[in-house]
Amino acid sequence: MKIQVLIASLALTIGATAFAQTTAPAPVAKDPTATPNLDKREAKQQKRIDQGVASGQLTAKETNRLDKREAKLAADEAAAKADGKVTPAERRKLQREANRDSKAIYQKKHNKQTAAPAGATGN
Repeated sequence: MKIQVLIASLALTIGATAFAQTTAPAPVAKDPTATPNLDKREAKQQKRIDQGVASGQLTAKETNRLDKREAKLAADEAAAKADGKVTPAERRKLQREANRDSKAIYQKKHNKQTAAPAGATGN
């Protein structure tokens, strides 16, 4: 009987020791310059511009203006990252700018100005 109790307590001790030694995974260090949401938005907005060109909803002049806005957003993002950290204030500024660009894309695509759809030929 004593041997069984000794074996059981030894098994519990070994199990508890093994459990206590397991360590939690090390936390993943966040990149202070990462802007994944903004990067996704920029890609989606560029896709919307390309779709507007393909469908004829955007004229060449509108497309150039929208592309310049997107380029300015990318330049502002690069400037925010230049010091090695994108602060919450810089993130808000970039999000506001992306919001304005998104609104401009919508307005340009839904105004009365149109162009011939890309790929259309005039016979």
